[in-house]
Order: sequence, then C-alpha cells, then structure tokens
Amino acid sequence: MLNKKLEEDFKKVFIIDTNIILDNANNIFQLSQNNENLIVIPETVLDEVDSKKSIMGEIGYQARQFARTISDINPIKEVNNGLTTIKVNVEGISLYIISKDNYITEGEENNIKNDRKILEISNDFIKTFNLNNAYFISLDVMARVRAISLGINTEFFNNGVKEEKSIEYIKNIVVDEHPKNNTDILEIDPEYKISDYSYVIDNGAFKKVAVIQNGKLVYIDDEELNKQDVKPLNIEQKLFTHAILDNYYKLVLCEAKAGSGKTAIGISTAMRLVRDRNSPYKKIMYIRNSVESVQKGEEIGFLKGGLEEKLSIYNFPLYDTLYFIAGIQLKASNHNKNTKNTITSEMLEEKVEELKSRYSIETQWSGSLRGRTISSDTIVIMDEVQNFSAATTQTVLSRMDKSCKVILVGSFRQIDNPYLNKYNNGLSILLNSALEKHDEVNLFAVELKKVLRGPITEFAEKVFSKD
Repeated sequence: MLNKKLEEDFKKVFIIDTNIILDNANNIFQLSQNNENLIVIPETVLDEVDSKKSIMGEIGYQARQFARTISDINPIKEVNNGLTTIKVNVEGISLYIISKDNYITEGEENNIKNDRKILEISNDFIKTFNLNNAYFISLDVMARVRAISLGINTEFFNNGVKEEKSIEYIKNIVVDEHPKNNTDILEIDPEYKISDYSYVIDNGAFKKVAVIQNGKLVYIDDEELNKQDVKPLNIEQKLFTHAILDNYYKLVLCEAKAGSGKTAIGISTAMRLVRDRNSPYKKIMYIRNSVESVQKGEEIGFLKGGLEEKLSIYNFPLYDTLYFIAGIQLKASNHNKNTKNTITSEMLEEKVEELKSRYSIETQWSGSLRGRTISSDTIVIMDEVQNFSAATTQTVLSRMDKSCKVILVGSFRQIDNPYLNKYNNGLSILLNSALEKHDEVNLFAVELKKVLRGPITEFAEKVFSKD
C-alpha cells in the first residue's frame, strides 16, 4: 500500500502542470532535487504532452524527450477513494501519475476544461494523502490563481533566474581628466562589478566610451565603427557594434526595444566581419526559433511546403534587413556613378541574392542543429532569443566550434512562446549569467533603449511597456 504520509518521506510534493514539461522535460529532475521532492503528474498533463509529440519545433521536442524519459518504468498501481495512483521510478527520482474515472469539472473550451481537471485531481490527491507540503507548479499565472482559489498551495518555478531590472551594463563616470587606455578600472571606479561591461567617461568637455577587458579600460574607435552599411547612431549601438567586431568577445548579448536596430546592426556588422580579409569568419548563420501556435493547424508542421518554405515565415527580420542593406548599397552605387536610376524591386531582389551568396548567409531552424557541429569560421546570429527555451538555447550554443562568434538579440517585451516567461527564456538566463565572470568564454552585454524605427514604434513602446 502506498504510504499515506508522503510529507514524512519527501520535503515537498510538486504537482506539475503541462507547461513545466513542455518548457523543459528535464525540469522534473531539477524539481526533484535528488529525490528530496516527489513529482506528481495528473493524467490530463500526460494527455496534453502526448498530443504535442508529433509536432515539429521546441514544444514537440520536449514532449518526445519526456516520453523517452519515462519509457522504461516498472509501475506500482493502487486505487484509493476512486483515485488511481501509479508509482514509478524515473532515473532515480520518485514520480506519481494520478488519474480517475469521473470528473466533476466541465468547461466550454478544451484548454479551460483541462486546466480544471488538472486542479480537480490535484485537490483530490492532496486530500486523499492529507498533504500539507504539496504545491501546484505552473508557469501559467491564471492556473495558479485558480489553484489558490481552491485552497491549493502554489509555487512559481523560475529555474533559478532572478529578475534584474536595475542592470544598466553601461556606467557613467565623471573625471577631471580622461584616464589612459588600459588603465586598471579599479583605479577609476573602486565600485566596479562584472555587469559594468562598458563606461562613458565624462571630463566635462567631452565624453569617451570604453569597454572593460581583463579589468582594463579599453576605448572604442568611433570612426572605425562607421565603416559599414548600417552605421551605429548612439552609444549603445556603438558598443554593440564594437563588441561584434572585437574578437575578444565570443558571446555578445543584446536586450533591446522594438525598432532599436538590434537585428540590422547585428547582421550588418557580421557582414563586415566576413568581408574583412583579416577576420577568421567566412559565413553567417541566422537562427530564429519557430514559435508554435497552441492551435493545431497553425503549427509549423501543418503549413504547406517543405521545411525551408515553412521556416521562411520566421526569417522575415533577416530578409527585411537584407533588403534594407541592398537599398543602401544600390543608392551608394548610384551616388558613386552620379546617376539617378530608379531602384526597382527586381534590382533589390538581385542584390539580396548577391548578398546571401557573397556572405554565405544561411538560415537554420534550431531543431535541425541537434547532433551537428557549427564550424569555427561562422558568425551565428540568434534572433528573438526571448522565444528560445533554456533547452533550445543550450542545444544551439553547444553546437559551436571553438572559434565561433555568437550574437544573441531579443526583447523581454516580445515573448510569444506560450510556454515561456520573463524568467525561463534563453535571453533571461544568459543575461543572468552575464552578472558573473566566466573563465570559459568572454561575453559582452548591452541594452538598446533608443527606438529608431519611427515615432509610432516609440509611442507603442512607451504606452504598452511598463518600464
């Protein structure tokens, strides 16, 4: 008979929602904490995960990964008060699957009905085993609110990522005289910390911009930064551009508002590196995660055409940038030839194809990278990283050869993945890691705050963003 005093056997009992598994199938191991805690999975959660196994994309991968995890089990089944409990051991952790024949819950929409069924059986399980240490774990705030209304304890799983709103990455400092290049930063700023990636040094007459490398102050060259098609227009963009160009950095993180130029600067600067004969980089790989709709029929696997055609809808930011750069180059060519030829759509198309070929630009879906190694002559641009899960971000980064450079851009204000939030997405986790020094790799972090796309975008950011 199953032990009815589970709170004596386990520190906590976690009843998990579907989104915990679809965020990362390995979350069950993190929540277990080496079997200190019991993991409980309602049958409706299993049904929802099972329904996602056949789809392509991050969610489908996590569903399949979870199925593989629990494939080799020796279950022990018992029925108590109409509640069926199946006890299994999964790779050293204790896990219960709970089910029952009849539910009181009904709902107009299937997802609401499923949420209510999950909470109903969770409540039954807590009462059957008289648990005071049970918690319902979900990334869905509405599900947690419903749980609280039923008297069920809840906890929010944030994967250890803290919300850090006060980090600036750029520090302003006033001096009587500009210090020399390669001055120890602690001589200028005794309060320096790792997250101070760059400085604006103001002596009253003019300002200099610098980055910190190996604890030393290194000034950036404004004139050198302008030698590309999309020129940096403010301090943040200049720092972003410098970090991409400087081979000291292998990971460049950029959190930015919509319309701040993050993708345009990233691609244009990467193209400049490929163009530079002294640069080790010969090609560009652009990766933007496919964000699956929760409605079947709108998922990428159900779209018409082959994989490349299906993924093309996710690569519009790349193509928009290439058309923008093509326009700049065609206008410059007209100017150099002192002509006023009209730039046609055919000319733009031809120029874009030329750019793709010249800079060996390829697009990839994150799911196709598993098992591959990305060669060291590649600059990888990961766009919209706020829509990458921790698992996908790890998968992509772990594909990199020793000399790859990776540019990661995104915005916390534009999380479209229904299973991600401001804590558990790839961008948040990486920026959280940027608060510490890492001996394995030199990284750089910057935030683009200035909206350059136009007044409507700036208005939207001001009205609809809380910060």
